[in-house]
Amino acid sequence: MKNPVEHLLSDESLDAETTRFARLIHTYTPFDGTFSQCIPGLNVSRYSKVNMDYVRTFNSPSLLIVAQGAKAATVGQETYQFGRSHMLMFPVALPIAVKTIQASPFEPFLSVKLDLDPQRIAELALKVYPQGLPAIVERRAAYVISADLGMIKAVSRLLECLSNPVEAKLLAPLAVDEILIRVLLSPVGVHVAEICSADSSMQRIVKSIMWLHDNFSQQMKIRDLAKLVHMSESSFHEHFKAVTSMSPLQYQKALRLHEARRLMVSSSMDVNTVCQLVGYVSTSQFSRDYSRFFGSPPKRDIAKLRQQK
Repeated sequence: MKNPVEHLLSDESLDAETTRFARLIHTYTPFDGTFSQCIPGLNVSRYSKVNMDYVRTFNSPSLLIVAQGAKAATVGQETYQFGRSHMLMFPVALPIAVKTIQASPFEPFLSVKLDLDPQRIAELALKVYPQGLPAIVERRAAYVISADLGMIKAVSRLLECLSNPVEAKLLAPLAVDEILIRVLLSPVGVHVAEICSADSSMQRIVKSIMWLHDNFSQQMKIRDLAKLVHMSESSFHEHFKAVTSMSPLQYQKALRLHEARRLMVSSSMDVNTVCQLVGYVSTSQFSRDYSRFFGSPPKRDIAKLRQQK
């Protein structure tokens, strides 16, 4: 057990390293926004204003580490707040709503996001859990924990690789592996490892989510999707909601609406065409769902998004 002096020194070291981590993010965020980097799956973000409203997006399985400021993310009925030296982990692809709750031009929100590579996690999980995964009592759509000094240093080393093409190619994969190992060793590590565990209930839900992404415009019956992943209808519904914080039908609706929005922003398609492409039969029902989901009717929402570009 650490004595009070050791705790104080540890806290001071974490604070100093997190401040250095924030400066590194500043280097690669010239203005507000999210910026993809040459290292696959790596993004850095900077936002200098507090949001009054949530912004809806579709989030890939990923790990977010915050250096400064704070945000809130809502998944289904659950809301998660995360700030300086926190990690937010999403095991599966999810529709989420996010807003910045602590930021200013002098101290903007700064974070790093790293997409989770299931294949690499599976390989590393065999080393971290050589005896197999421990039993999991409770699952959630997202997990927030504190990042320790070792994790902050590992992510900083990954960012430092960006300044040198050779290091980005040769050393960055080692830094990513260290980050993933530290995640697997963390209190939420078993939840990360489970997404790659063959024939686990989590892996079956991941398979169903992949099917929904590939077939979101098709009519779906819960019993057929449950059968696809070899689960009873009641068990499938229970596990799906535990993992995503929403029902399969709610998840499919979110997929359809996000794809409709993407199509309208990137092309000149009208509402009638788009709603049919994403699987809606009724244009009026599509417009009602869209307005409830994004907060504005399709035409007004798309016009606003195009003005922001």
